[in-house]
Amino acid sequence: MSTLKEILTRRPVAATIRLTVPAGGARPAPPVGPALGQYRLNLMAFCKDFNARTQKYKPDTPMSVTITAFKDNTFEFTVKSPSVTWYLKKAAGIESGSSRPGHVVATTLSVRHIYEIAKIKQSDPYCQYMSLESIFKSIIGTANTMGIKVVKDLD
Repeated sequence: MSTLKEILTRRPVAATIRLTVPAGGARPAPPVGPALGQYRLNLMAFCKDFNARTQKYKPDTPMSVTITAFKDNTFEFTVKSPSVTWYLKKAAGIESGSSRPGHVVATTLSVRHIYEIAKIKQSDPYCQYMSLESIFKSIIGTANTMGIKVVKDLD
């Protein structure tokens, strides 16, 4: 339950914007510019903050961003790590998954690869309260739907 002070100090939200932006590559050009411009948000402030927060990632790593735009033209944003499918494709060295998952195996990955991805995803804001084992099982499910076979050790 929120306290009265929290309720009174809340700012009215104009919109919630979800974007996928390359790490360290936020520029006021599309897709960032039009998405933030229609809510009259400061594009350069967002670009500088986003690029500073994502400088530890390799360039062109797709980062999911959730921007909360307030009616007084201010904003807050959270940056999530890249998607599990992106990590799986990078670890396997493939461009896309199988066209017929369950029938055709695109490639194989070891349990060690999945464990490393799970450790990275555990730092995500949405996964921080999940156990490593549950994240691990979720990633195995994603790998299966992409046609990636998970084995104990690669031969």
